[in-house]
Amino acid sequence: MNSVSSSIKWVYYVSQRFNKIDTKGRTAITSKLASIGIAFGVMALIAVMSVMNGFQMEFIDAIMEISSYHVQVDADSDDRLFMESWCRIHPLVRSITPFYEAQGLMVDSYSGMQAASLLRAVPDDVYRTDKGFSKELEMVSGSFDIENDDSIVIGYDLASSLHATVGSSVNLLALSGANEDSLFSQNRKFIVTGIFFANYQDINSAYAFVNLDAAKKNFGSKAKPIFGIKLVDSDKDAAFIAEFAAQFPSAKSESWRMYNRSFFGALRVEKNVLMLLVFLIFVVVGVNIYNSMRRMIYERRQDIAVLSALGATRIELKVIFIIKGFLTGLKGSVVGLVLGIFLSINVEHVFKILSKLQYCLQYVFITLFSSDSLNYLQENPMFSIYAAIPARMKFSEIVLIFTFGILASLFSSMAAERQLQKLTISEVLHDA
Repeated sequence: MNSVSSSIKWVYYVSQRFNKIDTKGRTAITSKLASIGIAFGVMALIAVMSVMNGFQMEFIDAIMEISSYHVQVDADSDDRLFMESWCRIHPLVRSITPFYEAQGLMVDSYSGMQAASLLRAVPDDVYRTDKGFSKELEMVSGSFDIENDDSIVIGYDLASSLHATVGSSVNLLALSGANEDSLFSQNRKFIVTGIFFANYQDINSAYAFVNLDAAKKNFGSKAKPIFGIKLVDSDKDAAFIAEFAAQFPSAKSESWRMYNRSFFGALRVEKNVLMLLVFLIFVVVGVNIYNSMRRMIYERRQDIAVLSALGATRIELKVIFIIKGFLTGLKGSVVGLVLGIFLSINVEHVFKILSKLQYCLQYVFITLFSSDSLNYLQENPMFSIYAAIPARMKFSEIVLIFTFGILASLFSSMAAERQLQKLTISEVLHDA
């Protein structure tokens, strides 16, 4: 034990001997249950976070690709052309889109139905050039055709409120920022050329799109274009805004984090609370490992005394039990990692199996106790909704969960090995 390498080899050898001997008994069962608990915690947390990410990103992607963009810029007329060309060649920029925006009251010319709307004027080729926009905005009827000044594309819920279909005529009765002649007008008529559906209900119920020429004609001479910028990585918005501000100090830029801030904050709180609840599994497992290691130290007190008498230091004895706890956490975390990734990849099939399982259990129960109600039995439709949510795994979250599973066991072992300080060689050998 004079050199560090020989000390490490000796500690590892003794630790492996303890693991081989402790295959039966109460301590071994507790250790296996601890590994199973860690595996279950890692698996559950990875699967839950992946489904939660998929659920939340359905909304976030729709908002950023259709509504807020990653960065919005309001520049002076003198800087617009240079700013637009500068953004198009910037390595962080994926696309830049000029748009106008106004709020209004839309009326169906036939039924007289009214609905508040947010009218956005975009380039007529945006659906073809902006891949993110076309991906999140699904056309359910007609096409995204706004080449004509009187063409309009509206959301699914907005169309339902107006009882409008493709080919229907709608009128922008009231429009903020309208021309100087009249705020209210019966002459702002548009033909519905398409109806879209997005994964965010507020967009479906309020948004309508026209081309830029229609905006210049109806929004008034004081209306100014806003540039929506989409980045290659949305998390690099702060770095881009800092660089943009240095290049164009007179322009105003704002990140997507400021738009719908309360909504994004609510999603973040929801995710953090859910993660905290699942993390409680590790707390319970950590307590279990702590008690298991204390029991193991007590049961091995004679072996510990003999090893101390042969020259083993306190640090080496502590490392032996710390390695035991580390291996317990590592085994459980590896198994949980594999199972969690497997569940996340096959989340659709998992929910379908759960739906069938629930249906079979209900069928058996109702057959035994209330057979007359079998005609009303059906599968839970919520499982189909959950199965349609695409799970999204984040590498950073998976690494954090995997590491925490190991650390929960490691810290519990480090807390339990303090009991070694209470053992003295003379007392243990005397009792033996």
